[in-house]
Amino acid sequence: MTHPPRIAYISTFVPKRCGLATYTHHLREAVMLAKGKRREGGFPAAVPPPDPVVCLCHEEETALYSLPWQIPLAKQRREDYRAIAQRINASSVDVVSLQHEFGIFGGHAGEYVLELLRHLKKPVVTTFHTVFAQPAPPYTDIQREIAALSRRLIVMNRRAIDYLRGQCRVPAWKISCIPHGAPVPPQEDRTRKRREYGWDGRRVIFQFGLLSRNKGVELVLRALTRVVRKVPDLLYVVAGQTHPEVFRHEGEAYRNELKALVMELGLSGYVRMIDRYIPEEELVSLMLAADLYVTPYPGMQQITSGTLAYAAGLGKPILSTPYLYARELLKGNEDCLVPYGDVLAWSRKLIELLTQPERLGACAARMAEIGRDMHWPIVGERHLELFGGMIRTEACSERRKAVDVG
Repeated sequence: MTHPPRIAYISTFVPKRCGLATYTHHLREAVMLAKGKRREGGFPAAVPPPDPVVCLCHEEETALYSLPWQIPLAKQRREDYRAIAQRINASSVDVVSLQHEFGIFGGHAGEYVLELLRHLKKPVVTTFHTVFAQPAPPYTDIQREIAALSRRLIVMNRRAIDYLRGQCRVPAWKISCIPHGAPVPPQEDRTRKRREYGWDGRRVIFQFGLLSRNKGVELVLRALTRVVRKVPDLLYVVAGQTHPEVFRHEGEAYRNELKALVMELGLSGYVRMIDRYIPEEELVSLMLAADLYVTPYPGMQQITSGTLAYAAGLGKPILSTPYLYARELLKGNEDCLVPYGDVLAWSRKLIELLTQPERLGACAARMAEIGRDMHWPIVGERHLELFGGMIRTEACSERRKAVDVG
C-alpha cells in the first residue's frame, strides 16, 4: 500500500452525547494524526479525503450529521443497513472500523448490524466495547456472527480475549488488545483551576459520566456519612447530565432520588452535582483539579470504562469497585479496589487516602505509569498499524492467489 488506509467508522458520533460517540470522535482524530505523521515520513504529500463516519442515531437526529463525510443511519430502519453497506463497497474506503455496542443498533439485541455486515465487501475490524462473561441468548449468537464476519477484532481488556475464544470460538490471532484512549495531560495551573471551581480548602472526590442507576453514587453517599467526621473539608462532585436514554424513559427521577438521599443523610454541604453536558477540555481540568477519582460501579461484568481510562491517563489517584475493567487496569494495585456494597470498607479507604497525602501521591504515581501507554496519540498509532498491517497481509495473499492461478 502506497498510502495510509482510508477508514470508514461505524458508530454513534458527536454531537450525540454518549461515551461511544466521544470515543469514536477521538479515535478518528488520533488515527488521522498518525496518518499525517506517516505522510511526513514518506507517504504522498497530497491530503486524502476525510475518513467517513456512519453515524448511528434516532430518526429525528439524522439532520445533526450534515458534513460531507458524515453518513447518518437511523438505527431502526433495517433497509438502510444494506444501502450503507453498498455505499461503502462502492467507495475508496480500504477498511471499516465497526465500534460495537449492542444497544446502538436497531432490532432485538442490535441484530440489524448483521444486515450491514453480511453485505459489506470491505474488510471489517470490529471493536467490541461489551463482551459478556456469561451472555444470555441472543447476544452470544449475534456476537459470534459479528466475529465471523470481521477480519480482526479489538478489545480493551485481555479477559475479553478468553471470553471470545470460548464463547465465539475466535482464534487468538484474530484478536488484538488495544487500551481505551485517554487525553494527554495538559500543562495547567491546578491551584488556579481549583480556585475557579470553588474548591479551595476542600479535598475533592470526583466522579464523571452520564448519570444512570448503574454508577454506584448511592454507595459513596452512604460511605461519606462516616468520612466527613474525619475529613470535614470533603467535597464529592458528581458531574454529568442524565444519560439521554434514561431521560427518555424517566426524566430526572433518578437525579431527584439522589438529591433526596443527600438531604436525608445530612450531606448537603459535602455534595455538588454538575447537571449538564461537560465539554472535554473542561472535564480534563475538573479531573486534574480533583484529589481522587472514583468509579463505584455495581456491575462486576463491565469490561470497559472510558471514565476510568481517562482518570488513569491523566495520572489521577483512583478508588473503584472490582469490576472487570478496573481489575484489569489496576492489576498489581489491588489496594485501589473496594467491594461494591461494603459501605464501611469504602469509608475506611476514603479516610485513609484523604488523610494521608503520601498514600494519595503514591497512588497518583502508579496511575501515571499505567496511563502512559493510553494516551490518544499512542492508541491512534496502534490502530493505524493494525489497519495497515491487515491490508498489507491481505494484499500479499491476493498476489499469491494470482500467482497460483497463473
